[in-house]
Amino acid sequence: MRRAVHSPRIAVTLSPRGTAAYAETMEFLIVVGVILVLAIIAGIYLWATYNALVTLNVRVDEAWSDITVQLKRRADLLPNLIEAVKGYAAHEKQVFENVTKARAETLSAQGPAEASAAENHMQQALKSIFAVAEAYPQLQASQNFLQLQGELVDTEDKIQASRRFYNGGVRELNVKIKQFPNTLFVRSLGFTERDFFEVADAAAIAEPPRVQF
Repeated sequence: MRRAVHSPRIAVTLSPRGTAAYAETMEFLIVVGVILVLAIIAGIYLWATYNALVTLNVRVDEAWSDITVQLKRRADLLPNLIEAVKGYAAHEKQVFENVTKARAETLSAQGPAEASAAENHMQQALKSIFAVAEAYPQLQASQNFLQLQGELVDTEDKIQASRRFYNGGVRELNVKIKQFPNTLFVRSLGFTERDFFEVADAAAIAEPPRVQF
């Protein structure tokens, strides 16, 4: 009959110095882990914020491009409008000069701030020339004038729609740049607030220039 052989158990105990070293190691690993997690979160936030700002910037650029296209289209119509009205009211030289000056200012404007100032002058000039046209029934009945008027009204509608879309994009972009903590670092990445395309009296141009019959 065999006797059972029992292996002696070896008890391992850590010395006070070993226990302290173990605790310090675990504490160090926890700190490193927290730092890594925070770094990953910060990286994800930076990546998401950067991409969002790039998207907004592109949207604003595209919206401004649409505005410049419509402003040029309107500018191209003005010489024909001036000639049409001049055939009936050649003595209104100041009105025609104001429209010509506003047209040149619009075409030479560099950026939304200058374009806003030019737009204010343009609206006043257009109101003046259409006010002159109202005094000439034969002009109002002219097919050429009616076609020009229709094209101008359509262009004004598109300018206003594009202006609202552009300003909405600028507002969203500027708010995101100014938000904390974005304001601490986004400018160093090349992002800055954009100018609005504004008019002095928005209510005054809510209805594009029209001749009332």
